[in-house]
Amino acid sequence: MAIFLTRAGKVIVQGMTGSEGRRHTRRMLAAGTDVVGGVNPRKAGTAVDFDDRTVPVFGSVKEAVAATGADVTVVFVPPPFVRDAVDEAVDAGIGLAVVITEGVPVHDTVAFRARAEAAGVRVVGPNCPGLITPGQSNAGIIPADIAGPGRIGLVSKSGTLTYQLMYELRDLGFSTCVGIGGDPVIGTTHIDCLRAFQDDPDTDLIVMIGEIGGDAEERAAAYIAAHVTKPVVGYVAGFTAPEGRTMGHAGAIVSGSSGTAQAKKAALEAAGVRVGRTPSETARLVREALG
Repeated sequence: MAIFLTRAGKVIVQGMTGSEGRRHTRRMLAAGTDVVGGVNPRKAGTAVDFDDRTVPVFGSVKEAVAATGADVTVVFVPPPFVRDAVDEAVDAGIGLAVVITEGVPVHDTVAFRARAEAAGVRVVGPNCPGLITPGQSNAGIIPADIAGPGRIGLVSKSGTLTYQLMYELRDLGFSTCVGIGGDPVIGTTHIDCLRAFQDDPDTDLIVMIGEIGGDAEERAAAYIAAHVTKPVVGYVAGFTAPEGRTMGHAGAIVSGSSGTAQAKKAALEAAGVRVGRTPSETARLVREALG
Protein backbone atom coordinates (compact mmCIF):
# COMPACT_ATOMS: atom_id res chain seq x y z
CA MET A 1 0.00 0.00 0.00
CA ALA A 2 1.04 3.60 -0.47
CA ILE A 3 -0.53 6.99 -1.11
CA PHE A 4 -0.81 8.64 -4.54
CA LEU A 5 1.97 6.59 -6.21
CA THR A 6 2.51 2.84 -6.59
CA ARG A 7 4.47 0.52 -8.87
CA ALA A 8 1.40 0.40 -11.12
CA GLY A 9 1.85 4.07 -12.09
CA LYS A 10 2.87 4.68 -15.70
CA VAL A 11 4.96 7.83 -15.74
CA ILE A 12 5.74 10.31 -18.49
CA VAL A 13 8.22 13.17 -18.18
CA GLN A 14 7.43 16.56 -19.69
CA GLY A 15 10.85 18.00 -20.41
CA MET A 16 12.61 14.62 -20.46
CA THR A 17 15.00 15.63 -23.24
CA GLY A 18 16.43 18.57 -21.26
CA SER A 19 19.49 18.12 -19.06
CA GLU A 20 17.58 17.98 -15.75
CA GLY A 21 14.77 15.89 -17.16
CA ARG A 22 17.18 13.41 -18.68
CA ARG A 23 19.29 13.11 -15.52
CA HIS A 24 16.36 12.52 -13.20
CA THR A 25 14.56 10.22 -15.62
CA ARG A 26 17.60 7.97 -15.44
CA ARG A 27 17.40 8.04 -11.64
CA MET A 28 13.68 7.34 -11.65
CA LEU A 29 14.18 4.35 -13.93
CA ALA A 30 16.96 3.05 -11.68
CA ALA A 31 14.49 3.23 -8.76
CA GLY A 32 12.06 0.98 -10.59
CA THR A 33 9.69 3.66 -11.87
CA ASP A 34 7.81 2.65 -15.00
CA VAL A 35 8.74 5.65 -17.18
CA VAL A 36 6.88 5.02 -20.43
CA GLY A 37 7.56 8.22 -22.36
CA GLY A 38 8.74 11.77 -22.61
CA VAL A 39 7.04 14.80 -24.15
CA ASN A 40 8.71 17.37 -26.38
CA PRO A 41 6.82 18.70 -29.43
CA ARG A 42 10.09 19.46 -31.22
CA LYS A 43 11.45 15.93 -30.76
CA ALA A 44 8.36 13.82 -31.35
CA GLY A 45 9.11 10.45 -32.85
CA THR A 46 12.59 10.20 -31.38
CA ALA A 47 13.70 8.20 -28.35
CA VAL A 48 16.21 8.50 -25.52
CA ASP A 49 18.42 5.63 -24.38
CA PHE A 50 18.75 5.17 -20.62
CA ASP A 51 21.14 2.36 -19.81
CA ASP A 52 19.01 -0.75 -20.46
CA ARG A 53 15.81 1.05 -21.51
CA THR A 54 14.82 3.17 -24.49
CA VAL A 55 12.06 5.71 -23.79
CA PRO A 56 10.04 7.17 -26.69
CA VAL A 57 9.38 10.89 -27.04
CA PHE A 58 5.89 12.07 -27.96
CA GLY A 59 4.70 15.36 -29.36
CA SER A 60 1.99 15.89 -26.75
CA VAL A 61 0.73 14.46 -23.49
CA LYS A 62 -2.43 13.31 -25.27
CA GLU A 63 -0.35 11.24 -27.69
CA ALA A 64 1.72 9.81 -24.85
CA VAL A 65 -1.37 8.80 -22.88
CA ALA A 66 -3.00 7.21 -25.93
CA ALA A 67 0.12 5.20 -26.77
CA THR A 68 1.20 4.16 -23.27
CA GLY A 69 -1.73 4.48 -20.87
CA ALA A 70 0.31 6.93 -18.75
CA ASP A 71 -1.43 8.24 -15.63
CA VAL A 72 1.39 10.21 -13.98
CA THR A 73 3.46 13.08 -15.33
CA VAL A 74 6.60 14.68 -13.89
CA VAL A 75 7.10 18.25 -15.11
CA PHE A 76 10.60 19.61 -15.67
CA VAL A 77 9.77 22.45 -18.06
CA PRO A 78 10.94 26.09 -17.48
CA PRO A 79 8.71 28.29 -15.30
CA PRO A 80 6.98 30.27 -18.10
CA PHE A 81 5.71 27.04 -19.67
CA VAL A 82 4.57 25.13 -16.57
CA ARG A 83 0.97 26.35 -16.71
CA ASP A 84 0.56 25.14 -20.29
CA ALA A 85 2.27 21.86 -19.45
CA VAL A 86 -0.03 21.10 -16.51
CA ASP A 87 -3.13 22.21 -18.42
CA GLU A 88 -2.12 19.88 -21.26
CA ALA A 89 -1.71 17.00 -18.81
CA VAL A 90 -5.09 17.70 -17.22
CA ASP A 91 -6.81 17.82 -20.61
CA ALA A 92 -5.18 14.50 -21.56
CA GLY A 93 -6.61 12.72 -18.53
CA ILE A 94 -3.48 12.38 -16.41
CA GLY A 95 -4.36 11.58 -12.80
CA LEU A 96 -1.25 12.89 -11.02
CA ALA A 97 0.95 15.82 -12.08
CA VAL A 98 4.21 16.30 -10.17
CA VAL A 99 5.65 19.78 -10.81
CA ILE A 100 9.34 19.96 -9.93
CA THR A 101 10.01 23.39 -11.46
CA GLU A 102 10.76 26.28 -9.11
CA GLY A 103 10.04 29.92 -9.85
CA VAL A 104 6.54 29.30 -11.24
CA PRO A 105 4.50 32.54 -11.13
CA VAL A 106 1.91 32.30 -8.37
CA HIS A 107 -0.94 33.39 -10.65
CA ASP A 108 -0.06 30.54 -12.99
CA THR A 109 -0.15 28.05 -10.11
CA VAL A 110 -3.54 29.40 -9.00
CA ALA A 111 -4.88 28.91 -12.53
CA PHE A 112 -3.60 25.39 -13.20
CA ARG A 113 -4.45 24.21 -9.70
CA ALA A 114 -8.07 25.32 -10.15
CA ARG A 115 -8.25 23.61 -13.52
CA ALA A 116 -6.74 20.42 -12.11
CA GLU A 117 -9.09 20.37 -9.10
CA ALA A 118 -12.11 20.78 -11.37
CA ALA A 119 -10.96 17.77 -13.39
CA GLY A 120 -10.10 15.64 -10.34
CA VAL A 121 -6.38 15.70 -11.07
CA ARG A 122 -3.92 15.72 -8.17
CA VAL A 123 -1.05 18.22 -8.44
CA VAL A 124 2.05 17.89 -6.26
CA GLY A 125 4.16 21.05 -6.22
CA PRO A 126 5.33 23.24 -7.78
CA ASN A 127 8.86 23.82 -6.47
CA CYS A 128 8.98 20.40 -4.88
CA PRO A 129 11.10 17.22 -4.93
CA GLY A 130 8.12 15.04 -5.83
CA LEU A 131 7.16 11.82 -4.09
CA ILE A 132 8.53 8.35 -3.61
CA THR A 133 7.07 5.06 -2.51
CA PRO A 134 10.30 3.19 -1.70
CA GLY A 135 10.64 -0.12 -3.49
CA GLN A 136 7.80 0.76 -5.86
CA SER A 137 8.08 4.05 -7.71
CA ASN A 138 9.75 7.46 -7.60
CA ALA A 139 8.24 10.49 -9.35
CA GLY A 140 10.63 13.43 -9.01
CA ILE A 141 14.11 14.05 -7.66
CA ILE A 142 14.12 12.38 -4.22
CA PRO A 143 17.18 10.10 -3.95
CA ALA A 144 15.87 6.53 -3.98
CA ASP A 145 18.78 4.94 -2.15
CA ILE A 146 18.54 6.75 1.20
CA ALA A 147 15.63 4.73 2.64
CA GLY A 148 13.66 1.60 1.89
CA PRO A 149 10.07 0.46 2.40
CA GLY A 150 8.53 0.75 5.84
CA ARG A 151 5.48 1.99 7.73
CA ILE A 152 6.22 5.70 8.24
CA GLY A 153 4.42 8.27 6.11
CA LEU A 154 6.28 11.55 5.50
CA VAL A 155 4.95 14.87 4.23
CA SER A 156 7.26 17.88 4.00
CA LYS A 157 7.40 21.42 2.69
CA SER A 158 11.19 21.18 2.38
CA GLY A 159 13.03 18.97 -0.07
CA THR A 160 16.27 18.96 1.92
CA LEU A 161 14.48 18.03 5.14
CA THR A 162 12.61 15.29 3.30
CA TYR A 163 15.97 13.73 2.46
CA GLN A 164 17.39 14.26 5.93
CA LEU A 165 14.49 12.64 7.77
CA MET A 166 14.46 9.76 5.31
CA TYR A 167 18.14 9.21 5.99
CA GLU A 168 17.76 9.55 9.77
CA LEU A 169 15.01 6.91 9.75
CA ARG A 170 16.36 4.74 6.94
CA ASP A 171 16.43 1.63 9.11
CA LEU A 172 12.68 1.93 9.73
CA GLY A 173 11.61 2.79 6.20
CA PHE A 174 8.65 4.60 4.67
CA SER A 175 5.30 3.87 3.06
CA THR A 176 5.38 7.05 0.97
CA CYS A 177 7.31 10.34 1.22
CA VAL A 178 5.70 13.43 -0.31
CA GLY A 179 7.52 16.72 -0.81
CA ILE A 180 4.68 19.21 -1.26
CA GLY A 181 6.82 22.33 -1.88
CA GLY A 182 7.08 25.62 -0.05
CA ASP A 183 5.50 28.13 -2.43
CA PRO A 184 2.60 30.29 -1.19
CA VAL A 185 0.21 28.33 -3.44
CA ILE A 186 0.65 24.59 -3.97
CA GLY A 187 -1.45 21.69 -5.17
CA THR A 188 -1.34 18.93 -2.57
CA THR A 189 -1.25 20.15 1.04
CA HIS A 190 -0.25 18.78 4.42
CA ILE A 191 -3.92 18.05 5.07
CA ASP A 192 -4.32 16.08 1.84
CA CYS A 193 -1.41 13.87 2.85
CA LEU A 194 -2.55 13.52 6.45
CA ARG A 195 -5.96 12.34 5.22
CA ALA A 196 -4.40 9.82 2.84
CA PHE A 197 -1.93 8.48 5.42
CA GLN A 198 -4.72 8.17 7.99
CA ASP A 199 -6.62 5.99 5.51
CA ASP A 200 -3.57 3.93 4.46
CA PRO A 201 -3.51 0.62 6.38
CA ASP A 202 0.24 0.26 5.86
CA THR A 203 1.15 3.61 7.46
CA ASP A 204 1.56 3.38 11.25
CA LEU A 205 2.97 6.85 12.00
CA ILE A 206 3.09 10.17 10.17
CA VAL A 207 5.98 12.63 10.10
CA MET A 208 4.96 16.16 9.15
CA ILE A 209 7.62 18.76 8.31
CA GLY A 210 6.68 22.40 8.09
CA GLU A 211 8.48 25.71 8.13
CA ILE A 212 8.02 29.27 9.29
CA GLY A 213 5.55 31.46 7.45
CA GLY A 214 1.88 31.23 6.61
CA ASP A 215 -0.65 29.15 8.52
CA ALA A 216 -0.52 25.76 6.76
CA GLU A 217 0.82 24.03 9.86
CA GLU A 218 -1.82 25.56 12.11
CA ARG A 219 -4.55 24.37 9.73
CA ALA A 220 -2.93 20.93 9.65
CA ALA A 221 -2.92 20.89 13.46
CA ALA A 222 -6.65 21.55 13.52
CA TYR A 223 -7.20 18.74 11.04
CA ILE A 224 -5.08 16.34 13.09
CA ALA A 225 -7.03 17.14 16.22
CA ALA A 226 -10.34 16.43 14.48
CA HIS A 227 -9.52 13.53 12.14
CA VAL A 228 -6.16 11.81 12.68
CA THR A 229 -5.90 8.93 15.14
CA LYS A 230 -2.44 7.71 14.16
CA PRO A 231 0.59 9.18 15.97
CA VAL A 232 2.05 12.27 14.29
CA VAL A 233 5.55 13.63 14.88
CA GLY A 234 6.35 17.10 13.59
CA TYR A 235 9.24 19.40 12.84
CA VAL A 236 9.06 23.09 11.94
CA ALA A 237 12.09 24.58 10.20
CA GLY A 238 13.01 28.06 11.35
CA PHE A 239 13.37 28.04 15.16
CA THR A 240 16.63 29.98 14.79
CA ALA A 241 15.42 32.39 12.09
CA PRO A 242 16.30 36.00 12.98
CA GLU A 243 13.28 38.24 13.59
CA GLY A 244 12.35 40.51 10.70
CA ARG A 245 14.55 38.71 8.16
CA THR A 246 13.15 37.33 4.89
CA MET A 247 14.00 33.63 4.86
CA GLY A 248 13.89 30.64 2.56
CA HIS A 249 10.88 29.57 0.56
CA ALA A 250 8.51 32.06 -1.03
CA GLY A 251 5.84 30.94 1.41
CA ALA A 252 7.86 31.76 4.52
CA ILE A 253 6.18 35.06 5.38
CA VAL A 254 6.15 35.86 9.09
CA SER A 255 4.11 38.70 10.57
CA GLY A 256 4.59 39.40 14.28
CA SER A 257 4.18 36.14 16.17
CA SER A 258 1.99 34.68 13.45
CA GLY A 259 3.82 32.13 11.34
CA THR A 260 6.76 31.65 13.71
CA ALA A 261 8.18 28.23 14.45
CA GLN A 262 7.21 28.54 18.10
CA ALA A 263 3.59 29.40 17.27
CA LYS A 264 3.37 26.44 14.91
CA LYS A 265 4.97 24.12 17.47
CA ALA A 266 2.40 25.22 20.05
CA ALA A 267 -0.50 24.61 17.67
CA LEU A 268 0.76 21.15 16.76
CA GLU A 269 1.44 20.17 20.36
CA ALA A 270 -2.06 21.29 21.32
CA ALA A 271 -3.30 18.74 18.76
CA GLY A 272 -1.24 15.97 20.35
CA VAL A 273 1.70 16.11 17.94
CA ARG A 274 5.19 15.65 19.38
CA VAL A 275 7.43 18.30 17.80
CA GLY A 276 11.22 18.16 17.58
CA ARG A 277 13.39 21.25 17.59
CA THR A 278 15.96 19.63 15.27
CA PRO A 279 15.70 16.91 12.61
CA SER A 280 17.69 14.52 14.81
CA GLU A 281 15.41 15.13 17.80
CA THR A 282 12.42 14.60 15.49
CA ALA A 283 13.84 11.24 14.42
CA ARG A 284 14.31 10.29 18.08
CA LEU A 285 10.69 11.16 18.83
CA VAL A 286 9.60 8.93 15.95
CA ARG A 287 11.55 6.00 17.38
CA GLU A 288 10.02 6.61 20.81
CA ALA A 289 6.51 6.78 19.37
CA LEU A 290 7.03 3.48 17.56
CA GLY A 291 8.35 1.86 20.72
